[in-house]
Amino acid sequence: MTVAYSVYGGNGFVGTEVMKLLDQDEHDHIRIARNGIEPMHTDEVLYLISTTDNYNVLANPYIDIETNLIHLMRVLEACKRNKTSVFNFVSSWFVYGDQEELPVDEDAPCNPKGFYSITKKCAEDLVISYCKTFGMDYRIFRLGNVMGTGDGGVSAKKNALQYLIDQMRNNKDLNLYHGGKFFRDYIHVEDVARAMLFLMEKSPVNDIYNIGGSDDMQEFIDIMNHAKELLGSTSKFNAVEPSKFHDIVQTKDMILDSYKLVELGFEYKHEMVGSLEELCKKN
Repeated sequence: MTVAYSVYGGNGFVGTEVMKLLDQDEHDHIRIARNGIEPMHTDEVLYLISTTDNYNVLANPYIDIETNLIHLMRVLEACKRNKTSVFNFVSSWFVYGDQEELPVDEDAPCNPKGFYSITKKCAEDLVISYCKTFGMDYRIFRLGNVMGTGDGGVSAKKNALQYLIDQMRNNKDLNLYHGGKFFRDYIHVEDVARAMLFLMEKSPVNDIYNIGGSDDMQEFIDIMNHAKELLGSTSKFNAVEPSKFHDIVQTKDMILDSYKLVELGFEYKHEMVGSLEELCKKN
């Protein structure tokens, strides 16, 4: 069976991994990597175009709206014209905001904080309403923190874990919010790409799916200590309190419940320990 894919954002960190897996797929398929608007008629559209953090508002308060909402609507209009079968929208754990209990499943109420997080939740709602209005099917994929080598946009704001590992490699002392006493959910980029392709093949449409890590909950300080040991680093960790802006826009703790994904039969290839070793050995 031939399945036609359109991948928007195929040149990004996650999109590049998706395209690599499609190239390796032994089944017949067509894939079109585009950052423009107009797709060919395809069975599955995977939409990855997005900003990546809550800090854009400080420099340009319009960029999250223009990228995450306006461009999205142009693509949805094009998909309607070209009779796309399923629109798969890649979202983020950021839409959940602060939660009283962890891990968080797809039925948890969403309380996003910050322009990036709010526009991602708004985008989800727009996709769902638009698809229902015009007879298209959809899926929403909410990703945990994606880790792995090959991310060219590493900074303290984006892929902070890899940024901190790079700092530790140079034995620099680090300031950790809350002394690292918070929870984060990490998943290897290959598993993210595999999970999305798996869900596009196996999962029911018109639903939301968490794509998070497979390990038990770990505090960030434990991850950092393990990385420090792997690197043989002399870095010291300083406990600091978050800035007022960080408190306004960021969520302290998050672990995703990916039960729906696993229940469908998905199997992870990467565990946190191995993924951390990969990052620490990348150079």
